[in-house]
Amino acid sequence: MKLRYSILTFLLFCTGTLFGQGIKFTASVNKNPVATGDIVEITFAVNGNAERFSPPQFTGFQVAGGPNESQSMEIINGNSSVSMSYSYELMAVKEGDFTIGPATTIVNGHSYTTNPIRIKVIKGRSVPQNSSAQTQNGPDNSITSAKTSNLAKSIFIKAVVDKSNVYMGQQITLSYRLYVRGVGIEQNQPDAIPELNGFWSEDIKHTQQQVQWHTETYKGERYNVADLKQTILFPEREGNLTIDPLGMKFVLRVQAPSEDIMDQFFGSYKQVPYTTKSAPVTIHVKPLPQAGKPDSFTGAVGEFQIESSVDKTTLKANDALNYKVKVSGRGNIKLLKTLSTNFPADFDKYDPKITDSVIENENGVAGDRYYNYLLIPRHQGDYTIDPLKFSYFNPAANRYVTLTTKAFHIKVDKGNSQSNVTAFSDGDKQDIKMLDKDIRYIKTDDSSLSNSGDLFFGSFGYYILLLLGPCLCFAAYLYRNWLIKNNSDIVKVKSRQAGKIAAKHLANAQNQLQAGNAKAFYEDVFKGLYGYLSDKLNIQYANLNKETIASAMKEKKVSSRLLDQLQDTLDLCEMARYAPVTHISEREVFEKAKSIINEIENEI
Repeated sequence: MKLRYSILTFLLFCTGTLFGQGIKFTASVNKNPVATGDIVEITFAVNGNAERFSPPQFTGFQVAGGPNESQSMEIINGNSSVSMSYSYELMAVKEGDFTIGPATTIVNGHSYTTNPIRIKVIKGRSVPQNSSAQTQNGPDNSITSAKTSNLAKSIFIKAVVDKSNVYMGQQITLSYRLYVRGVGIEQNQPDAIPELNGFWSEDIKHTQQQVQWHTETYKGERYNVADLKQTILFPEREGNLTIDPLGMKFVLRVQAPSEDIMDQFFGSYKQVPYTTKSAPVTIHVKPLPQAGKPDSFTGAVGEFQIESSVDKTTLKANDALNYKVKVSGRGNIKLLKTLSTNFPADFDKYDPKITDSVIENENGVAGDRYYNYLLIPRHQGDYTIDPLKFSYFNPAANRYVTLTTKAFHIKVDKGNSQSNVTAFSDGDKQDIKMLDKDIRYIKTDDSSLSNSGDLFFGSFGYYILLLLGPCLCFAAYLYRNWLIKNNSDIVKVKSRQAGKIAAKHLANAQNQLQAGNAKAFYEDVFKGLYGYLSDKLNIQYANLNKETIASAMKEKKVSSRLLDQLQDTLDLCEMARYAPVTHISEREVFEKAKSIINEIENEI
């Protein structure tokens, strides 16, 4: 089985490699050479859905326009393809041979780069130093150094958090705030995007399309202030975590000295390129206290309420019953794990359908999460659905809180007779047909019989066949005993088939990865790992959690390193089902899941 699984994972890897070979990321210019003072257009094109495009440095040129982004979709015979392009208008400012470096982008989790382009700039019209065309190497030298140094006081970015000393899992509101005084902004574009490692993040989406400005006094000076980006953070580990800076590139309109008396009267202005970024911010993250931690605590941090309901209290056996749980409040509600439920043993339970109704704003994440469990009682009787316990940590009160739902008494009546057949009925042949199709009826009509040939009786072949019958019966008996013994241990049977089931889910995840469906990809990887662990460790799927997996793996003497990799991958897949993950690619997650399953097969 290990050999078959290894071959399957190798084929999946090769398939993923072939699918990724069709992406092309190219760079081109509309003319070469170009004269000084003229405009050349450079275009970066990719035949895929690009993410995180990063342009190169345009040394020797002034960016006169861009980036101009375009996207097209083509459908041929039901197959769709997406193409994207980014173009810039560059002004050549001095003669020479210049090389524009490679641009980078991400497509389907893979990084692609363009080839460098060499552009020759010949002599043309001169570019005045007091024009708006400034080189990218620095600001206009005609601006006094004192004026340039004051730009840092005239425009800057601050990273502002509502709290810097928190518990693990406690939400933080982060705002990258732009302060402007005495200068105008002609152009702007991002320069450094923060990665926010160590945090689960959720961007706040504002209804207004334009940046909202207001005035604020900072260090005794009045500034025009706008929030460039607002994000809600949930620290995922304890210790000192650093919030990365946000960088921006600007073309500023600043006042410049002039000898012209009219310019002195009406004011002389020049455009100056300027780059700034916020200072890093350190967040002190404390571990959740161990004292008083209830057994029902699974990581919820904030303030919550809980309620439950059933759609019926009386039903027949084999009918469906919906048990609903609603968790409301403010905190890491999107990171809540599956609730620990305790239903009657006679009830079949299916994985809950989880839906969220939440909002994100400056005050954090708040709303409702709904768990809908489908239950099917198999026999009649009176049953009780025990109260459900839900615990969370309240950072404001610095204590754990346990909430309990009410119990439900369920009466199950006898179900449809066709669904509960336990013995033969006294009815006609139709009743027997409902049980199976391998029962044949006794023939009551006359059947003709024929005598066997006299020549065959007593021959050598006759005695060979006569001996062959008992030998085959004995061989069948041995095979039957071996088959019963081999399949009698359900745990071993499920363990042998665990790799095959996991490979099926990973194959589905491979398809979702190629299709660019990140959410479905993480769900298939999560189901593949959980289904594999359920069969391999002989633990019901509904009872799997971090503690039961760790305990069972330690009993199997699995290395702690492998156990940590497994726990990290499961947590990553669970988080990615509700929000984007940026610090690791889907391809790396897929390879990591395959490697974990292979190592578990080798160690167990």
